[in-house]
Amino acid sequence: MDPGTQSMINSLAVNTGHSLEEWFVVLEATGLGKHTDLMNHLKREHGLGHGFANSIVLLFRARDTDQGDDALVAAQYTGPKAALRPTYDALVAAVSGFGPDVEIAPKKATVSLRRSKQFALIEPGSKRLQVGINLTGTPPTERLLEAGGMCTHKVWVTAQDEIDDELIGWLRAAYDRA
Repeated sequence: MDPGTQSMINSLAVNTGHSLEEWFVVLEATGLGKHTDLMNHLKREHGLGHGFANSIVLLFRARDTDQGDDALVAAQYTGPKAALRPTYDALVAAVSGFGPDVEIAPKKATVSLRRSKQFALIEPGSKRLQVGINLTGTPPTERLLEAGGMCTHKVWVTAQDEIDDELIGWLRAAYDRA
């Protein structure tokens, strides 16, 4: 589980008056099934803010599924995306060599690469990986494209041989800044 989610769970009783398990009992008793309905119930009937309500419902709905890192990554690389898994594995292996403080943090649809903060993000597409890289102030190139959001740049990777010195250099620079 990522540190932010764990911190939210740890602070639930103090901030909301109930532990996560107690909120699960409340949600179970509603008989509701849709995410929005459950979230609106917590907000309307229990006065929770959107962030807490959304997080509690996400955890409630995922409680019976395997949400471990391996399961999250495996789920990303199924069907047509399965052919990208060796490229993902090679990329993660290369980045892991930067140091013992590299954190590989899978989410449902992406994998965040972190040090003290996120420095890159891997997202599988149908035929290629999108590697988002946080390189503020670095001019784009034909390959290192500008991107919006948390990652300032992106690189498309379709095969393992594209995990070359240039890409590793950009990722290393982002890691060094994180």
